[in-house]
Amino acid sequence: MPGAVWFPGVRVNFAEHLLAALDGDRVALAAHTEDDRSARLTGAELSRQVGSLAAALRRLGVEPGDRVAAYLPNTQHAVVAFLAAASVGAVWTVCAPDFGVRSVLDRLAQTRPKVLIAVDGHHFGGKRHDRTAAAMEILGELPTVETCVWVDHLHPGRVPEAPEGRTVVPWADLVAGEEEPKYAPLPFDHPLWILFSSGTTGIPKGIVHGHGGMLLEQYKNMLLQTDVRPGDVFYWYTSTAWMMWNIVVCSLLGGATAVLYDGSPTHPDLDRQWELAQQWGLTHFGTSAGYLTACAVQGLRPGERHDLSRVRFIGSTGSPLPAGTARWVYDAVGTGAQLVSSTGGTDVATGFLGATPMHPVWAGELSGPMLGVAVASWDEAGRPVTGRDGELVVTAPMPSMPLCFWDDPDGSRYGDAYFSTYPGVWRHGDWVEITERGSAVVSGRSDSTLNRGGVRMGTADVYAAVEPLPEVVDCLMIGVEQDDGGYWMPLFVHLVDGAELDDELRRTIREAIAGNASRRHVPDDILAVPGVPRTRTGKRVEVPVKRLFQGLPVERAAGAGSLENPAVIEHYAAIARARRTDGGKDARA
Repeated sequence: MPGAVWFPGVRVNFAEHLLAALDGDRVALAAHTEDDRSARLTGAELSRQVGSLAAALRRLGVEPGDRVAAYLPNTQHAVVAFLAAASVGAVWTVCAPDFGVRSVLDRLAQTRPKVLIAVDGHHFGGKRHDRTAAAMEILGELPTVETCVWVDHLHPGRVPEAPEGRTVVPWADLVAGEEEPKYAPLPFDHPLWILFSSGTTGIPKGIVHGHGGMLLEQYKNMLLQTDVRPGDVFYWYTSTAWMMWNIVVCSLLGGATAVLYDGSPTHPDLDRQWELAQQWGLTHFGTSAGYLTACAVQGLRPGERHDLSRVRFIGSTGSPLPAGTARWVYDAVGTGAQLVSSTGGTDVATGFLGATPMHPVWAGELSGPMLGVAVASWDEAGRPVTGRDGELVVTAPMPSMPLCFWDDPDGSRYGDAYFSTYPGVWRHGDWVEITERGSAVVSGRSDSTLNRGGVRMGTADVYAAVEPLPEVVDCLMIGVEQDDGGYWMPLFVHLVDGAELDDELRRTIREAIAGNASRRHVPDDILAVPGVPRTRTGKRVEVPVKRLFQGLPVERAAGAGSLENPAVIEHYAAIARARRTDGGKDARA
């Protein structure tokens, strides 16, 4: 929170504490790819590679405060690179290789990195996706990058030719040394990494977290809240673009083995993640609520098909977990593990509400606040409420709250993002009900952030991909939580006169979004509309449209007086009514 200072004068290094927690002889990282290739690094080997790469970064002129940017999948390379950057005191930031070039540049360019660590591709959906050309384009558009470290993940031994004025060096050359890690002693609030907001209202905001705050928060989260112990095996399906990647890395603080996966969670089928749980002997199995619900709908019985006897923690996050899915976990997985549904955010890289090893779990609910989090539900007037939805707020500082937003010298954007609704109190943007017994039910976002499969995304990336198409005048995207635990993400398009929304144009729109944003941004449905509702200041009214599809009548969802084109909203209301009448089927317009 603005003005909060933790442990002034204390010096610390996140990487030093994390590597000190490892057993040198035990596997620290287990990296697995979709095509069943594996790499294992012991604690000693991880420390050696971190020390070698950190020494190389210093030779390249990287100093505390410089940015090291990465374009990497969820492999051992990303963890080594992050820890090497942290040990030097450089600020880490990463984008996943399934992001399009424009989306990557919107994020990385604003950080002005000195070094880029890039990969030649990744695995997803049964395919090897070569990203060499994209990586070289990104390198060419980052003028501050002097050196690119090249990870030959798909094509061993192949290194691309460097653009003029740049140097490309092979990853293997920089991690082959025998240097012991050396740790820069840093102020408690020295920047550790830059994560990015979803980009709902424009260019994604760079969220800066500090070494000390994140270390303190994750010691609590891993050792106490999540009960991670030496010898545990920790997995959460994620990509490097999602804050859950950072959480997986932090499991090393508890002396666990962190399992990394490069691939689709559902290829070749939904059983894939449960196979991994048996294969790696997981003690902590984390995934999205959407994945668990899909397993339940298909009638999977993982506990009967696989040996899941070591699993004692099943984590679900990213979106609300339906009560029926929670019951399915205990019935069909049935290892005696505790099901832990939690909610938090990239903003704090941790949770607000969840469960503990010593509290009961109620189906469809979160057991209560995380340790040390002063969380509440407030109404519009800033009064605490129970038994009904309100805004999720945090009324006291947390150590992992952002130090700042990147390039926000006066703190105005940071203040507007969290503290403009309730001055001095963090408003997160979730609807939450606090029950009489102190548990919580999260019903979804109170803002326009998209949340597909637990990955929060912004609409701006979609608009940037669709608006240049000659057939499109304007567009609007929303995401709506469904009663069955699903998530519906439609795109509404206003077309030029004479254009027809046929299958070919739908395919063109989907390809534009996949290529310029990511596959996760591709809508479930594309619907033609006569216009896009906007405020009198020109802003799209995404939240009111979303509320129409959540069942609110038009007069409660949107105030006509605030709209530039109020008649258009009636068309969306008609689509919403037709969708409810048809039982959730696509109501094409």
